[in-house]
Amino acid sequence: MSGAAYVNHADLGGRLGLGNVEPEANEPWFHADWEKRALALTLAMGATGAWTIDQSRAAREQQPGYLGMSYYEVWTGGMERLLADRGLVTAADTAAGHAVDPAKPLPRKLLAENVPATLARGGPTGRETGEAQRFHVGDRVRTVEMPEQIGHTRLPRYVRGKTGTVVLTHGAHVFADSSAAGTGEAPQWLYTVRFSAHDLFGPEADPSVSVSVDAWDSYLMPA
Repeated sequence: MSGAAYVNHADLGGRLGLGNVEPEANEPWFHADWEKRALALTLAMGATGAWTIDQSRAAREQQPGYLGMSYYEVWTGGMERLLADRGLVTAADTAAGHAVDPAKPLPRKLLAENVPATLARGGPTGRETGEAQRFHVGDRVRTVEMPEQIGHTRLPRYVRGKTGTVVLTHGAHVFADSSAAGTGEAPQWLYTVRFSAHDLFGPEADPSVSVSVDAWDSYLMPA
């Protein structure tokens, strides 16, 4: 996937005009059988190593009709984009609804008997970095401002340009923004920053409320 700029449709926190959140009572895991297949295909393709988890998230965020799609429609749409980008599914395959052209080899395959162990192992993101740790617990920091069309980022728009306090340090981890753009892992130090509701939403916010966000080093500057 290219690193071209795009609106992150998944970054909805703090946006106005989207209507009320309507929780579904006793919501089932799946609403239709095809959703089970969508989950299985997403996990199986992710395990092949054909793309990173950050690239899969970025592909979902780029769905033009994101706001009108169900959860698993977003997942399948993102996977279709990745499959096409990598030539794993051709236009002829899509038109026919089944494989037509010869399959391309995959880096690895997830076999059914290995699913439980693979899911239990997860995908650790901790890495070594030669960069010094800039912030420590108790430091006051300010998040950077980002343009609207920045590409995949894990910094929610409602905390950009806001001041908070570092409450945890997590070592160095794969930098999701770089990984999503296909430019490498570029590990950075990762921190948890706590923001008061007043700092985020103004004096009318509940003073007892705070929001904690995990933020990479490049998202932060000294306050």
